[in-house]
Amino acid sequence: MPNERVEAMYWIETPSGVADAAEAMADEQSSGTFVDVPGETNELRERHGATVERIEERGSTEQPSLPGSISPSNAQSPTYTQAEVVISYPLANIGASLPNLLTTVGGNLFELQELSGIRLVDVDVPDSLAREYPGPQFGIDRTREILDVWERPIIGTIIKPNVGLSPEETADRVETVVEAGVDFVKDDELLANPPYSPVEDRIVEVMSVVDAHRDRTGTEVMYACNITGDVDEMLELSDCITDAGGNCVMVSVNSVGLAGVRKLRRECDLPIHGHRNGWGGLSRCPQLGFDYGVFQKLYRLAGVDHLHVNGLRNKFAESNESVVASAQACQTPIVDEDDTAMPVFSSRQWAGQAHDTYEALGNTDLMYLAGGGILGHPDGPAAGVAHIRQGWDAALRGVPLEEYAQTCEELATAIEYYER
Repeated sequence: MPNERVEAMYWIETPSGVADAAEAMADEQSSGTFVDVPGETNELRERHGATVERIEERGSTEQPSLPGSISPSNAQSPTYTQAEVVISYPLANIGASLPNLLTTVGGNLFELQELSGIRLVDVDVPDSLAREYPGPQFGIDRTREILDVWERPIIGTIIKPNVGLSPEETADRVETVVEAGVDFVKDDELLANPPYSPVEDRIVEVMSVVDAHRDRTGTEVMYACNITGDVDEMLELSDCITDAGGNCVMVSVNSVGLAGVRKLRRECDLPIHGHRNGWGGLSRCPQLGFDYGVFQKLYRLAGVDHLHVNGLRNKFAESNESVVASAQACQTPIVDEDDTAMPVFSSRQWAGQAHDTYEALGNTDLMYLAGGGILGHPDGPAAGVAHIRQGWDAALRGVPLEEYAQTCEELATAIEYYER
């Protein structure tokens, strides 16, 4: 660890010289400040200072992307230069700590007056740091083992209405989709442990449905029960789910943070389904925030097994290219093959995106969640599940969707309905 370094890549925009701005970034996030201070010796800088490793200018603009930057005093009409900057930080400054890693590579950088734009594009962590964290406990392969689903996506849905259902009403909705043939069902991120539907009651009601289905058919269905809350609350609820025979917990990772996920991973023996709600606040502005490659890497190291990535032609602002890149990042090892996470495609998904998703990703190691795409099918949820399986069958066989629909009534109806 003494000589190891963390490398972070940034996109920046600055009215100052790019080299000056990069040095300000390195100083701010290591041993320096805006003036020399007693004790900041050359020896200390050698051991603990950040280093600007590379700068590549990427064009310029006449207007700042973000407010608050300050131009050099002698600049009457400043030009805002854009660049890719790589800065390395001594791992000795951070230790084996993801929260402090995030503080180092991000932290106050987003507020520096030298910058009119800054985005954290990538982080490369030494193997020694990555191995201090457990990573996913189940990931892709062990999730597939639980469900015994291979060579196709895991197909699932979300309980609707999102909120307001009692535990008994929730179980009724789950029974409907389980009988329809889903592999996976999850709570909405808005439903965690409210007074009208406490987890301790909801899990018992839902698992009675899941267990009865397994006993009758031999087929396992995974239920991701949302336990987002304070750390102690999450640990108590995860025990409750385990005691009830549950097989997955869900958390809103932005709400509970890296430390919360890490503690849950340490104490919980169930898959952790990571919902990323709030992600748009970190990413939607191209000139500010994080790329998903950084975000998913940190939460995978902390122990998340499944991570949402939106879906192709989704209802949100994210482009198809960004969705695919996010999914590929989840499937790319950090240290070894066991630390990959299963990307979760969700948001306005139906069979119409199956071909494009398969072609872009090149594999089926994903969850494909459809709320309206299953529950909103004109012929009911069973037809909703059937049409998505038919769409993926067509994609895997290389048969155009419309051609495959000629012998699949559920798919033909879905094409007419969802492409209106």
